[in-house]
Order: sequence, then C-alpha cells, then structure tokens
Amino acid sequence: MADHLASIYGTEKDKVNCSFYFKIGACRHGDRCSRKHVKPTFSQTVLLSNVYQNPAHEANCALTEPDLQEHFDAFFEDVFVELAKYGEIEEMNVCDNVGDHLVGNVYVRYKYEEDAGKAVEELNNRFYAGRPLYAELSPVTDFGEACCRQYENAECTRGGFCNFMHLKLVSRPLEKELFAAQEKSLYMMKKERRRDRSRSRDRRRSRSRSGSRHSKRRVKRDYDAKRDYDDGY
Repeated sequence: MADHLASIYGTEKDKVNCSFYFKIGACRHGDRCSRKHVKPTFSQTVLLSNVYQNPAHEANCALTEPDLQEHFDAFFEDVFVELAKYGEIEEMNVCDNVGDHLVGNVYVRYKYEEDAGKAVEELNNRFYAGRPLYAELSPVTDFGEACCRQYENAECTRGGFCNFMHLKLVSRPLEKELFAAQEKSLYMMKKERRRDRSRSRDRRRSRSRSGSRHSKRRVKRDYDAKRDYDDGY
C-alpha cells in the first residue's frame, strides 16, 4: 500500500495531493482547492509570485516585438543579478501566462537549499518596482514537467490561460553573459577565500614562531636568574 501511494504521489491519480501544485508550484483554485498543497520546508527553488508585468498584456500596448524583448531582457537581468546575491543560480524562469496564479511568476532554482531559504527570508521584506515581493519555497525542481509542451511547439490552444507554464524566453546572448559573469564572480570569491585562509595560516604560524622565541627567551632568563641565585649573587 505504501509503495502504491508513493508511486502516485503528486500525479493525477493522487486524490489527496494537488498534482498541479506539485508540478507547477501554483494552482488556479488556490486555497479553495479540494486537494492538499503541501508546501516544502526545504527546496532549491524559490517562487516570486506575479512579479513580471508584461506590457504585451496591456490593452493599448504599442511596443514592437524587439521593444518587448528588450523590456523583458532588462527585467530578467535586473532580477537575476539581485537574486544571485543570495547564492549560485542554476536556472531562472519567468511565466508568460495570464492566469492569476501564474502571471508574472518568477522561479529561480539555486544550487543549494540553504541559499533558497535565505533568499525567501530576505526577499519577503523587499519591494520591486514599488510593489512588495512575495517569495516562498516551491516544490518545482523539474521545469520540463512544469512547462507546456504544446506551447513550446506553438500548438497550445488554451493560450495564456493554460495551467502549465508558458515561459518568456530571455535573449540567448544575455543569458550566457549572466551565467558567465556569475561563474567568474564565484571563482573570484573562492580565490579570495583561499587567499584569506592562506593569510590566516601565515598569521598563526607567525604567532607560533613568535611565541616560541619568547618562550625560549623566558626560559633563558629564568635559567640565568637561577644560576645567579645559586652562585650567591
């Protein structure tokens, strides 16, 4: 029985836990869902809800496709650089859906769970574009399962109201540049830590040698004093 329950956990066959929340970290029914939304206490992935405001979704948008891409690239870079301060980012995705539970959602997967936890704790005290941020740990780790495959093939008939992720793609050169900059920054930080450890070891050795010299001089003074006393000086 236990094996059976484990095999269907988070799938459509699971009558207790919400499969959409498990796969996507969001559900159109929200708190009214008849199935459980089991929020993780540990996860590599952080969800920032409803952050990106796509001008293309506005009724009177007059921006061209290049303008819209430039707008999104600027947003992606701004958010990536800020989130990278909490730890190494493995993947960052932004939803282009229009349903309330997915619109503008930003998912960032860190390399380490501790960094994701630290990000959630601090981001909930911050604002972006004048609006408060709402951050939480997300159960999503496999974005291949969370994304709409039909959308990726330009075949999704549900449009922006699809319940699977429709991702807004950042320009490839910018994405490569951001991850390369992160890698360089991490390398420099590791190099600096190694240098600090080396300096610390050198200081300890220096203090040890200095202490040894002082100890020898102390022993010699004590020996000379004892000899003078024994000689009746």
